[in-house]
Amino acid sequence: MPRLAKEYNECDQHENAYQSQDAIFVARKRNTSAKKMKSMRWVKNVGLGIKTPDAAIEGNYVDKKCPFTGNVSIRGKILKGLVTSTKMKRTVVVRRDYLHYIKKYRRFEKRHKNIHAHCSPCFGVKEGDIVTIGQCRPLAKTVKFNVVAHESQRAKTGKKTFRMF
Repeated sequence: MPRLAKEYNECDQHENAYQSQDAIFVARKRNTSAKKMKSMRWVKNVGLGIKTPDAAIEGNYVDKKCPFTGNVSIRGKILKGLVTSTKMKRTVVVRRDYLHYIKKYRRFEKRHKNIHAHCSPCFGVKEGDIVTIGQCRPLAKTVKFNVVAHESQRAKTGKKTFRMF
């Protein structure tokens, strides 16, 4: 049985336009005698073994690019990486380190890629955290991934240290 929010909370209003979820009609009549009350917040299961966070179910944010409460489907690659920057609004930079084999010298060299990913407000991501990102449709010029899971890190390591997952 899916978890539902207990009661309706007005959505956070931080923008000039009124923020509401597309799938919810806010002014519906609430029948108090009904036994089964439908939730006033629309949440979906992403699938792929990814658990929907409690903050997405019980929160009161509106994000149309969120994979749990918005109009975005996760398909394609699922990657893990280290968050290096959280300076953009709802977007993080994830560093992925890997080894590239040089056939001539029969050795590996260290390489990395920076990937921009949309981070939903249900995740409290900080620099140095490890996140799991899933590929989705292009959300902006450089953003084609979405944060789907988050592991907070205790030890603070340097921005450019080499870490593989």
